Amino acid sequence: MTEKATFGAGCFWGMQAAFDQLPGVTDTAVGYSGGIYPNPTYEDVCSHKTGHAEVVEVEFDPEKISYDQLLDVFWKIHDPTTLNRQGPDVGDNYRSAIYFHGPDQEARDQRDEEPPRLGVRPGQEEAQGQERDHSGKPSSRPS
Repeated sequence: MTEKATFGAGCFWGMQAAFDQLPGVTDTAVGYSGGIYPNPTYEDVCSHKTGHAEVVEVEFDPEKISYDQLLDVFWKIHDPTTLNRQGPDVGDNYRSAIYFHGPDQEARDQRDEEPPRLGVRPGQEEAQGQERDHSGKPSSRPS
């Protein structure tokens, strides 16, 4: 049985490529989460009026890779200390975010609030429940 994890760490294409390489990851999907519009387009998100973050949803086999190992990769592939920015990509849609799928992930996210890799200044990383449409994927996908 697989589980899901959803992360925002800058441009979703780079995140997706990093997670796709991991043994135990069975699927990934990119989209937008954390905003106020249902099913925003890329243009909507780039207007910075929707509040969405670019995310990758990771489907994984917990017998082959743990959620904690996915968190380790999440913290290593981006710099959460740069507010609304990753490398050359600037905007609130590139913020660092964790969208948990259930109480077990929420508890682990809370334990991992102070990542030993870089440290997060208050207000620069977001953790919240996952918004999902009926497909179970992030709230929308890029067009």
